[in-house]
Amino acid sequence: MKILFLGDVMGRAGRQAVSQGLPKLREAWKLDFVVVNGENATSGMGLSAAHARGILEAGADCVTLGDHAFDQKDMLQFCEAEPRIIRPLNFSKSAPGKGARLFEARGGRKVLVCQALGQVFMKRPFDDPFSATEQVFRTHPLGGQASAVIVDFHCEATSEKMAMGHWCDGRASLVVGTHTHVPTADAMILKKGTAYLTDAGMCGDYDSVIGMQRDEPLRRFITGMPKERFTPALGEVTLSGVYIETDDKTGKATRIEMVRQGGRLPSAGPSPVA
Repeated sequence: MKILFLGDVMGRAGRQAVSQGLPKLREAWKLDFVVVNGENATSGMGLSAAHARGILEAGADCVTLGDHAFDQKDMLQFCEAEPRIIRPLNFSKSAPGKGARLFEARGGRKVLVCQALGQVFMKRPFDDPFSATEQVFRTHPLGGQASAVIVDFHCEATSEKMAMGHWCDGRASLVVGTHTHVPTADAMILKKGTAYLTDAGMCGDYDSVIGMQRDEPLRRFITGMPKERFTPALGEVTLSGVYIETDDKTGKATRIEMVRQGGRLPSAGPSPVA
């Protein structure tokens, strides 16, 4: 299979770039399955039902969330009604929705998508992400009913993300980090066949401070005092993420490429897009 994962969609500019760019990528790269992290698509804080629909209509097969999963209150109901929304596995046990789900990709093949939240440097304590993913792997072993398994690990620390990659090696097709909005340069296939990238980056304006207009973050860093709310930057957007190809029999990765399309960052991907 040919699978694309796009990192955190940041505000209105990010949503517009996904709606305009994702259909072109699906066609150009003949994608079988697409996952988009929509964590910050609504004003940089969470995801509304309307904006989730827009990302799905643009060509995402699944939308993952993160620690801001329910900042937009209508997501509490929407993620129960819309099975293509995945919230973190190790969020509150009373949280609505699912943290892992089996989807049907092109050609009838099955893809399992799950998401977990890290614990290091996060503002709230979450349950152990390693034991949470272990339960998913026991239920859906790679190469069984699931032709591919994708793990979105939403956390701050690069060390914790790397540890999750090795924990999942051989049991997932892809482990990709989200949350920091900065793409890392370590795309690789681990020893047992799992594609790995520490952070997919964001679908946002990189002439910013992790997607926010620069003035207010700069003021807070320099003075230690807030004056205004953070506001998503509205400049030209780079779509950032990762592309993988998998073996249908084993579910393991055979290829991984970093993805950067448009905006300020140098272009990257499996092939040029017109």
